[in-house]
Amino acid sequence: MRPARSPRPRAHVHRGFVEAVAFWFDPALLGEAEARRRVLAAWTPGAAVYALAGGFLLRLTAPCRVECAAAPGLPLTQQDGVLLSAPLSPSEHERLAPSSGSAVLVRAGTAQVHPLEPSRRVDVSAWLDVSGWGMVLVESLGALPPLVATPVPVEAPTRARFGVGAPAPEAEVMRARLEGRPEPQLPRAPGLLERLKAWWNQKPQRPGEATVEAGTAARAAGMMEKLRAWWRGTSQQPGQAAMDTGTAARTPGLFERLLAWWSGREGGASSEGRGTSGNALPSPPPPPQGPGLFSRLAEWLATSTPLGSLLGRRKAEYVRRLFDLFDEGNLQEALRYAIPLDKGAPSEQVRVSLGLPGPREQLAIQPRQGGAASVFGGGAAVYEALRERYREAFRKLEREGRIEEAAFVLAELLNESAEAVSFLERHGRFRLAAELAEGRKLAPGLVVRQWMLAKDVARAVDIARHTGAFADAVLRLERSHPAEARVLRLLWGEVLAQSGDYARAVEVVWPVEDARRLTLAWLERGVEVGGVSGARLLARMLSAFPERFDKVRTRALALLDGEDAEGAPARQVFTEALVRAVEHDKSGGDAGHVLLRSAVRALLRDRAAGHLPLNPRELERMVQLTGDTVLRADLPPLPPPPERKGFSAEGARHVFDAAEGGPWPIYDAVPLSGGRLLVALGEAGARLVTREGRCVAHFDVPAFSLVLSMHEDRALALAPRGAVKRLSRLDLAQRRAEPWCDTRVDAFARVYDGNLWFLAVEDTVMAVDALASEPRALWRVPQLGGHVLEVAAGPSELSFATFNASAELERWTYSLPGPTLRSRQALPRAVEELRYLSLRMDGELVALDQEEGQWLGAYNASSSRPPAQVLPRKELRGVVLGGLWMATMEPMPEGERVGLLERTQGTARAQFFFEEHWAVSVRFLNGELLLFDTAGRLARVDPARGEVRRVVLR
Repeated sequence: MRPARSPRPRAHVHRGFVEAVAFWFDPALLGEAEARRRVLAAWTPGAAVYALAGGFLLRLTAPCRVECAAAPGLPLTQQDGVLLSAPLSPSEHERLAPSSGSAVLVRAGTAQVHPLEPSRRVDVSAWLDVSGWGMVLVESLGALPPLVATPVPVEAPTRARFGVGAPAPEAEVMRARLEGRPEPQLPRAPGLLERLKAWWNQKPQRPGEATVEAGTAARAAGMMEKLRAWWRGTSQQPGQAAMDTGTAARTPGLFERLLAWWSGREGGASSEGRGTSGNALPSPPPPPQGPGLFSRLAEWLATSTPLGSLLGRRKAEYVRRLFDLFDEGNLQEALRYAIPLDKGAPSEQVRVSLGLPGPREQLAIQPRQGGAASVFGGGAAVYEALRERYREAFRKLEREGRIEEAAFVLAELLNESAEAVSFLERHGRFRLAAELAEGRKLAPGLVVRQWMLAKDVARAVDIARHTGAFADAVLRLERSHPAEARVLRLLWGEVLAQSGDYARAVEVVWPVEDARRLTLAWLERGVEVGGVSGARLLARMLSAFPERFDKVRTRALALLDGEDAEGAPARQVFTEALVRAVEHDKSGGDAGHVLLRSAVRALLRDRAAGHLPLNPRELERMVQLTGDTVLRADLPPLPPPPERKGFSAEGARHVFDAAEGGPWPIYDAVPLSGGRLLVALGEAGARLVTREGRCVAHFDVPAFSLVLSMHEDRALALAPRGAVKRLSRLDLAQRRAEPWCDTRVDAFARVYDGNLWFLAVEDTVMAVDALASEPRALWRVPQLGGHVLEVAAGPSELSFATFNASAELERWTYSLPGPTLRSRQALPRAVEELRYLSLRMDGELVALDQEEGQWLGAYNASSSRPPAQVLPRKELRGVVLGGLWMATMEPMPEGERVGLLERTQGTARAQFFFEEHWAVSVRFLNGELLLFDTAGRLARVDPARGEVRRVVLR
């Protein structure tokens, strides 16, 4: 039996024009150098080169139409998944029986089948001689830039602001005592022992007296101190030490010293804590406790011993003298010795005071809330009597025109800060009212209102931006100051527009009728951004400016004519907004009805294609609203929306060859609406590309990390520069970039709202003004007790993780806007050596150390714990949380494997294997998983649909 001969096709090459998918280059005909040169000249990112039949086969990324006679190499076409260097008849193709993915070359009149195996891949980078290139290390030519600046906080109103002179010497002693520093020595008249000592030193000495002079003087001094302590502790008249301004400050007696010592023991542990700022409290306040041991002891001493009657007489004398000062009209002196009161009556939990209050150090409003820490004695009757005296003093000071001192009585003595602010505003002391409102941490809307009235607009806007108090402040101003309210509303809209939130900016400024041209400009800029937000603004422009119907109609039809899955959410949002507009204005709906018909047809098309799971009843209601009788007649019964098919339970395997990468390393990538991508290429800059990888815009700034705005119209690019990072701002709508600054950034949030960006430097977390020309922090929390490792932020939540020297990992969670601490929790055990940390904005945290993984759930919701079979695995390089999904990164001998797991069932849905050891990164954003590495490989994964799309940059 004769062996089967290779087919000899009638046609040996292609002729004319063909759609080539590959070229074959013969070194025997061209020469080795020329063959390689032609391969490199025709190579494009994503192309593959194989060693085949003694030559090189270049597999193109996309077919191209070429003339065979002018092709750089032998062109190959594709038929049924097979590459052909010549056209084959059906019988010739059947005799060869080539497998899919192979190539058929016709040489010397004979057709031969060559499989395109991965082992035949050729690394064309080895053909390039880079030995002449050298790396040059750069050094900074100047000092490091300063850290992010923080606006100077407003100081509490000082003594001079209230028209009060220098404090009395007793006040200085009281201040030193409160601050814990040495008390100043006050001039005083010499006592009896001092005069005796002076007389003794001045009289003539006899022989031998000099030898005992030092010891005598020391004994005399010791006796003097004992006598002074005894005299001042027991012999003074009630109220004398507190009221007589000409005598020295009273030395604390025995029981007062005992009280101070015991209070220090009780309060020492609770008063220690890590320093925080703003609302960052180290721990929630403990529940109210009953009277302590010393409180019960003090009450027993005051009621069951002779000491009680003595203290009662002294306190009664103090209060009587205080009342006399008020009744005599000596308000200046009375206010110096007045006792601060809480708003309500004394509670049963406060302790009984065994001491006497000293004179007030200054008539200044303190920045914190006041209030007595202990009951001075007398109960509610004394409180009410004092409160009445203070109210009468306030009214008298107001009648005399002493406005600042009257406000002092309200804020410091009566503890009525809000009333004091209103009182100061009523009398035109706007700046003092603003300082008081901010210093006492009143409602942010009230603080913003006061700064607007004080004409400090910049500070008012800064406070409103980081507290989110624009709406509250505008409502407070509109009641009494409509002009200031209008200015603040316009500033609010401008901040939103600069942040990229054009939809809210239009809503905020719409009540200002003479600013409609400004809102139209914002609408047009928002429509240019595109996406879901742009579609919503396009419908708003139709209802708000019907005279621009022709322009809106052109843009709307271009949106509705699309059939891609990425544009389906935008078409749905546009249709729903159009439906609401037509229902609201039933009389003038001609223009709306015209577009609504096309919009509903587009939704029906998207639903049939499986792009949108729409409710049949809602669609039928939309069809009825169009008034299109033909559409209603032709509309068939709508079946239930098809269920989305995700990855199979077996876990699909996807392999990324080493040669699939592009020409640039990919350090970061973020998905955008419409299927677009923003990728960071390191020193090569950043690129905005389509879903196919085609470049739309190139940003010539270094980009290793990307921070995307929630509105998708801008982004921040970060690049390391030694100890600092180079920050650049990207305008995705206008397709331009600009360098911003160089500053230190240790950890940062990966998304921001276009207004504030949360980052960390060492043990400080701050909200940086992303709109300023130079970075400045509008809010910060310093001295967190550990280095900040990770920061995550969203529209309403902020979380960050700290790691201290004791190997303790803590999770802090705040609510936004106006950051307010909601949760602070530590991992159950110390982390010996942290390998990887994943943190979500809601506070969910996974940490990998050398032994196993640890997990903390979200602070405000019950989140499913990661599967137990995943976290304890020591070989994992990282675990990335993504809501209902989770990705694991595991190094393998041949490369790296990324697993996609479903959190609810704990099953692996897909595996992605990257050949060779490149730095593979994982990022979840907007329900999508992005995989990329420094070899230029990039993949977009839709876990809900079970779709994997590979993107090659071009």
